[in-house]
Amino acid sequence: MTVWSQVVGQANAVEVLTKAAAAAAVIVRDGPGAATGMTHAWLFTGPPGSGRSVAARAFAGALQCEFGMGCGECPGCRTTMAGTHADVRLVVPEGLSISVAEMRALVQTAARRPTSGRWQVVIIEDADRLTEGAANALLKAVEEPPERTVFLLCAPSDHPDDVSVTIRSRCRVVSLRIPPPDAIAEVLVDRDGVDPATATWAASVSAGHVGRARRLATDEHARQRRESVLRIPLGLRRPGDVFTLSDELVKAAESEASEQSESRDEIEREALKTALGAGGTGKGTASATRGSAGALKELERRQKSRATRTQRDTLDLALVDLAGFYRDVLVAGSGSSAVFNHPDHADDARTAASAWSPESTLRRLEAVLACREALELNVKPRIAIEAMVTTLYYG
Repeated sequence: MTVWSQVVGQANAVEVLTKAAAAAAVIVRDGPGAATGMTHAWLFTGPPGSGRSVAARAFAGALQCEFGMGCGECPGCRTTMAGTHADVRLVVPEGLSISVAEMRALVQTAARRPTSGRWQVVIIEDADRLTEGAANALLKAVEEPPERTVFLLCAPSDHPDDVSVTIRSRCRVVSLRIPPPDAIAEVLVDRDGVDPATATWAASVSAGHVGRARRLATDEHARQRRESVLRIPLGLRRPGDVFTLSDELVKAAESEASEQSESRDEIEREALKTALGAGGTGKGTASATRGSAGALKELERRQKSRATRTQRDTLDLALVDLAGFYRDVLVAGSGSSAVFNHPDHADDARTAASAWSPESTLRRLEAVLACREALELNVKPRIAIEAMVTTLYYG
């Protein structure tokens, strides 16, 4: 099992990255200019679930590999893939954006020479969440990169709305595609031990999202949440259902965000209190504890931002499922042989197609997409969801 084994259905990208890693190994051995094909900044683009961050981490493993190929067995590969390599930093935005202060600190750290590895590697997931100030701070580092530092950025696309033109122009772009269902099913069976029938079903309804397929295959609650979302289109039978189903959708997202946050939040609070001297008896402990209020308040702010992000991500996932259903209705109504997004709900899609006109189905689909956009613009989730479901009811 090499580091590339986790990169699903991306043969072309793996070929490019493997050659670059080999060139990087030559540069480490013989010095700058000894090989071509390696650059200091990369941009991984592709639709959600295509494995942007997985490919970036695999590439980082190959760069740190003692054999320059991503063998998956040497300490460089294993520690990178486990997230414990001292010279590989993974930036995962927990809030709504990546701040300029966080990026400046990261750039300063990245300017150092590698301590134990071959390269200093910085992986930035969701680079589209960089604030303007953070993007400018990163741009300076990308324009004048340290000799042995590599930046790996991940974003949905190379559109200026996602990544600024100035940063994109200094990166080598690696475009990933939606993995085919059979490749997703294969990795679920081989890596996660899922039985073939469940793996095939999860791959067929995940819209090419590897992480989503894994959750559906292994988490009963995820399957239940998906079913509750897909009941909405045909479950709107009277005006009161608009508010009932909207409330259920929002509460489900709030519950999931709370479940993911509570235990982690408490661990973080206790760790911070301990670091600030809580429970200590030594000299100066009392004054240190008195000064901890500001640090605790900042931690609470970050935790609240993370919970908000989790809730919005959960709602967005539900909206993607809804949009997929209305697309299936259009497919069913047109008589096309295109594959359904939700093949296990094909009968529901055909029922809806016989009851709705194509125009009303499109209005419903547009309402779902407008709701996703409203959530990105910080509209309160309950208001955005109720407006959407109202349109879904009246068509």
